[in-house]
Amino acid sequence: MDQEFLSLERELTVFLRRARANQAEMAREVHPDLESSAYGLLVRLGECGRQRATDLAAYIGVGKATMSRQLRALEELGLVAREPDPADGRAWLVHLTEEGRRRLGRVREARRATYVRRLAHWDRREVAELARLLHRLNTGMER
Repeated sequence: MDQEFLSLERELTVFLRRARANQAEMAREVHPDLESSAYGLLVRLGECGRQRATDLAAYIGVGKATMSRQLRALEELGLVAREPDPADGRAWLVHLTEEGRRRLGRVREARRATYVRRLAHWDRREVAELARLLHRLNTGMER
């Protein structure tokens, strides 16, 4: 009975447990006081540039109050800054500071090196296929 989906659920559970632990570790590497949940915000800002807080909240899947609290904490750590949105004077754009960009870049590069080392025995096509399938899974789960 749907053995493939039971196997998928089991493997995703293990994967997600490890991913949460890794995210907490990476957050501490960026800054000892950085909350694990805020690490994803830094990654999003690093990849997409300036964003409205409402867009970040929608992407991460949290409410405005949670987003405001996390952004305040990131500002206090000197990792992000806000600036008025030129397209809407009532809104603010959030972006990484140079310090935030430097710290995040260092941690992400170290993490990529770990993946390269741990998956060195994989064929590069397998790595690309895994990335493609994970992207497809993530896109499908958004719907």
